[in-house]
Amino acid sequence: MSRTCRMSFELLATDGKARRGRLTFPRGTVETPAFMPVGTYGTVKGMLPRDIEAIGAEIILGNTFHLWLRPGTEVIKKHNGLHDFMQWKGPILTDSGGFQVFSLGAMRKIKEEGVTFASPVDGSKVFMGPEESMQVQRDLGSDIVMIFDECTPYPAEHDVARTSMELSLRWAQRSKNAHGDNTAALFGIVQGGMYEDLRMRSLEALVNIDFDGLAIGGLSVGEPKHEMIKVLDYLPAQMPADKPRYLMGVGKPEDLVEGVRRGVDMFDCVMPTRNARNGHLFVDTGVIKIRNAFHRHDDSPLDPTCDCYTCTNFSRAYLHHLDKCGEMLSSMLNTIHNLRHYQRLMAGLREAIQQGKLAAFVDAFYAKRGLPVPPLD
Repeated sequence: MSRTCRMSFELLATDGKARRGRLTFPRGTVETPAFMPVGTYGTVKGMLPRDIEAIGAEIILGNTFHLWLRPGTEVIKKHNGLHDFMQWKGPILTDSGGFQVFSLGAMRKIKEEGVTFASPVDGSKVFMGPEESMQVQRDLGSDIVMIFDECTPYPAEHDVARTSMELSLRWAQRSKNAHGDNTAALFGIVQGGMYEDLRMRSLEALVNIDFDGLAIGGLSVGEPKHEMIKVLDYLPAQMPADKPRYLMGVGKPEDLVEGVRRGVDMFDCVMPTRNARNGHLFVDTGVIKIRNAFHRHDDSPLDPTCDCYTCTNFSRAYLHHLDKCGEMLSSMLNTIHNLRHYQRLMAGLREAIQQGKLAAFVDAFYAKRGLPVPPLD
């Protein structure tokens, strides 16, 4: 079956293991390393599409599982896909639903064919397998499609992790077959828990299946930070150099920096948006908890170095006031800032790699936080 992927990836510069690249789609380009805001239900919470564009995001993430259950693909197909439905003009990556099924715990039953579970919307019995996931993502019109996989739990014994990884590989091949002539990029997902031998077996098999990009799954699922770093110390550098590398569901600003130092190109996480709604705001020195009483009379901007709409217009006292009153504008302004902070961080990393000055950037990043620079293996 002849197929031409509508995504291309160009590697522009390297600095150690770190990479500066560019993804090109018919809908636009994405400079990497990139952070993707999460729009689970077809909306980045608290953000209009024009706000997402204004903070510098070039690609966002949608969720296959949740959009399939509600509103359903028939509604979205009537709008010619998710882009028109939510009025986002740039590229969209959709998660396959595997992680959400994993999150259901006892509510789901995993078999070779796929997963049967009780819908969290209405309790009805629902089935999803690789073929269903690929069809839903085709209906959504995703620019990057993720394979359907099983997210290995943490902790997991070696045998459990191996069985899970092998099932994910069989589902990976079925996902590739079902993707068929769809010109959207299809990414494989490396699993294997915290075991290097399983991770490398998974990677080798996925490379042989031949995907358009590869992701690292099964991290940020409750493991200690040092376990995640141990995987990142060896895995990204073993992935094909000519394809994008995506670390799923990670994370804090420090995690993004450490991922980039080890060769990761793409990230997503709900942290900046979720923390914004809880009044936890990211700045270069760490986190400001805006609901703390000592911000009540502070007429200074949240972050004088930030160029976002929130920081250039409003004081900490006003943001504190909105939070204490439970105003919806609080979540909106906080989210604008947190997502802009993440985009500014990624832009700084890209520039540092381009100039061969990543080490100096990393030193300054940690110095502002009063933290030592973690060793790089």
